[in-house]
Amino acid sequence: MAIKLNNILIGDNNPLVLIAGPCVVESKELTFYTAERAKNVTDKLGIPYIFKSSYKKANRTSLGSFTTLGIQESLEILGEVKEKFSLPVLTDVHTVEEIKFASAVADILQIPAFLCRQTDLLLAAGESGKIINIKKGQFLAPEDMKHAIDKVKSTGNSNIMLTERGTTFGYHNLVVDMRSLVIMRELGQPVVMDATHSVQMPSSTHKSGGRPEFIKPLAKAAAGVGIDALFLEVHPDPPNAKSDADSQLHLDELEGLLKDVLQIDKIVKNY
Repeated sequence: MAIKLNNILIGDNNPLVLIAGPCVVESKELTFYTAERAKNVTDKLGIPYIFKSSYKKANRTSLGSFTTLGIQESLEILGEVKEKFSLPVLTDVHTVEEIKFASAVADILQIPAFLCRQTDLLLAAGESGKIINIKKGQFLAPEDMKHAIDKVKSTGNSNIMLTERGTTFGYHNLVVDMRSLVIMRELGQPVVMDATHSVQMPSSTHKSGGRPEFIKPLAKAAAGVGIDALFLEVHPDPPNAKSDADSQLHLDELEGLLKDVLQIDKIVKNY
């Protein structure tokens, strides 16, 4: 099936969509800068673009990790990105209570991987009427995502996307099984590859580490399997990012990667 968001079609063999932005809203200046740079690249390449950033990071390794500028301030910044750059916005929700105020800004509500089995959260998200992007838990088999789909669909909302972000493989390590994308597509919903969280090394010290050199190979491999959207966390200065510093793609590398991915997508989808 295809999901329609403004003039963007996601799924059903339509051209690849990009979902990208900094992991978390760090400041208005950085958020605007990243959105503008990414929009310029996607406009140039003709790739539909959805801006992504979290107004709050509820799942952090240690107590001292950055979580938010402030929920209201961060949501206001996301709303300004949406208006200033004419971009749809995706952001995470972590509790039922957050859905109401996040829905006022976001076009797509994202269910974090660790929360993909939380029934109350999935039902409330579905009832919002927004598009729901559910990240596959690191602890789940891809076919298990059927139950998350059924929960959201029970609310009458079938606008659901499923995202691969790696599977736990021993301690402090994730692997990506490309079969997962095929299996999840067979569940009838558009599939997304998160090529940045997939290179994380969770909780390897006081924070999650990562192997960013694998972002590009994983993105290109997923495009070869066939995906409906590519999810990337991008940042103009990843080593100094306030969240996921070891697993974000440098903004300067976005255009080159997208050129490669786009060529593969055209071959796979024959357009």
